[in-house]
Amino acid sequence: MTKVFLKKKIANRVLTGHPWVFGNEVGQIEGEVNAGDIVDVFTHNGIFVGRGYINPQSQILVRLLTRDRNETIDEGFFHNRLRKAWEYRKKLGYVENCRLIFGEADEMPALIIDKFNDYFVIQTMALGIDRWKPAIVDALNDIFKPKGIYERNDVPVRELEGLEQKKGFLSEPFDTNIIINENGLKFHVDIVGGQKTGYFLDQQDNRRAIQHIVKGADVLEAFCYTGTFSCHAGHYGAKSVLGLDISEHAVNTARRNAELNGLQDICKFQAVNAFDQLKQWTREERKFDVVILDPPAFTKSRENIQKAITGYKEINLRGMKLLKPGGFLVTASCTNLVDPSMFLETIDMAAKDARKKLRQVTFQTQAQDHPILWNIENTTYLKFLIVEVQ
Repeated sequence: MTKVFLKKKIANRVLTGHPWVFGNEVGQIEGEVNAGDIVDVFTHNGIFVGRGYINPQSQILVRLLTRDRNETIDEGFFHNRLRKAWEYRKKLGYVENCRLIFGEADEMPALIIDKFNDYFVIQTMALGIDRWKPAIVDALNDIFKPKGIYERNDVPVRELEGLEQKKGFLSEPFDTNIIINENGLKFHVDIVGGQKTGYFLDQQDNRRAIQHIVKGADVLEAFCYTGTFSCHAGHYGAKSVLGLDISEHAVNTARRNAELNGLQDICKFQAVNAFDQLKQWTREERKFDVVILDPPAFTKSRENIQKAITGYKEINLRGMKLLKPGGFLVTASCTNLVDPSMFLETIDMAAKDARKKLRQVTFQTQAQDHPILWNIENTTYLKFLIVEVQ
């Protein structure tokens, strides 16, 4: 097997558990380097670090799959990892819908698998894991006997690995418009055309957190996408709910979700630019009891972090100004590069500029089926905050 030796002077990141080995951390390589192959990684003085897949085309030269020298990477390896991940989710109570594999957090770098009842959606975002897609599909079929498996590999990051973007069936074709249950509600999931894998499972725990603050309230949700928070607000007893999203398609799905749950008289939706609408209603001094802000990621590159922070500050400042005294701001960020402390600082700056006083109700991350490893920063990506605004 090809051997990859790390440089003597590198950060302890890899040695303390991070699975990524960047090209500039490697001193020398013994043996052939074929993109996608399994290789062994050692320290500069020959101590075994781990085993993973290599791709010279990627900035991340090696992604480690195991630190156990006796563990072989074969079909059985992936079967065992999937079964282990499933057992973990079941222990936490995620049996119907869950993120079954959350990449690095499940020791399966660059692999995402979402379970929607009896249907599975896969993303293989690196060449090395894409090679094992048949083994992963076989394992899913063996463990779950699913009704369908679909790949959503229409993600630009694959091109950095020399892979094409594509999507399609990995099972017999099936109706990809399905309905799932979440927190006592039903939602349409568009596996082919929806964002990411078709539905945002990472907020399913957080959607329950609004249960008490929305009772009898006039609620505004900006960047509502398919109206999941809005429908939860209606379900939990809101007096009125208004959802805004720039996508006509998303708004139509939000309306269908409201109807699916008998909430069409409470939950209304408009296809508008949320930034512009928030600004206009601030000028008009329109007021709500609860404002929910759950925007898409504002940046995926470090160069644009400041721009993202400016965007978060802007929408949260507007959101605070739209609240009645004692109202609640529910705000989230899924931008991986904006860490929790940076996000909270941004909310604090917005409050100071809006001359508002905040009282924290809760601060949470993504749902528990998206586990967090403390030594792998990118496993903590979602920030979810509820504050009372005075």
